[in-house]
Amino acid sequence: MKAPTAAAVSDRSRLLVATRSAHKLRELRELLGPLRAELVSLDDIGLPGDAIEDGETFKSNAAKKARFFAALSGLPTLADDSGIEVDALGGGPGVRTRRYAGENATDQDNNLKLLRELTGLPPERRTARYRCALALALPEAAGPRGGIPLRFAQGTLEGRIALAPRGGGGFGYDPIFEPAVELPGGRTLGEWTAQAKNRISHRGRAARRMHSILAGLGF
Repeated sequence: MKAPTAAAVSDRSRLLVATRSAHKLRELRELLGPLRAELVSLDDIGLPGDAIEDGETFKSNAAKKARFFAALSGLPTLADDSGIEVDALGGGPGVRTRRYAGENATDQDNNLKLLRELTGLPPERRTARYRCALALALPEAAGPRGGIPLRFAQGTLEGRIALAPRGGGGFGYDPIFEPAVELPGGRTLGEWTAQAKNRISHRGRAARRMHSILAGLGF
């Protein structure tokens, strides 16, 4: 790939979001707005390749993605890594959230596997949390050895795993996740409106913290 120009390196008009998911890009645009910068995806700028996500935490995987695509594009890059931790599974699926039921698993596959793993457990033993880590890589601030500095923002949403899926909203594990503000058997995130979910979600909380960082940097 052609080396980024000086103009690209200092660009504050665009913020690359390290995703190919139109849903995630749209959600982050909503959660981070308003900003001066336009949020663009990897496909929007025709950027190929994939970062190796072999970290043991959401924060480390977000950092790997942000640095990888910032180095390729020369643009300031925001990367998200998020997932669900279930106490009865020792914190699993954790960083394997998206691939819990296999590399090509659908959301339904993952949900059904998690429900099977918790069969017979009462609500008080089904505690879980969503976590989100956002990493911002600034390639124009790279050190003499090429290290790209990072800024981080994180968010958590506590809750529990429902006994069965409910609701058609959201994505991922939302139809089986009851936030802690609901009583056992109450609404899952799949039954919340998008606006209500964004006010309490792990990604919403991380995004509000990241918005302050971005605004302070002139985005």
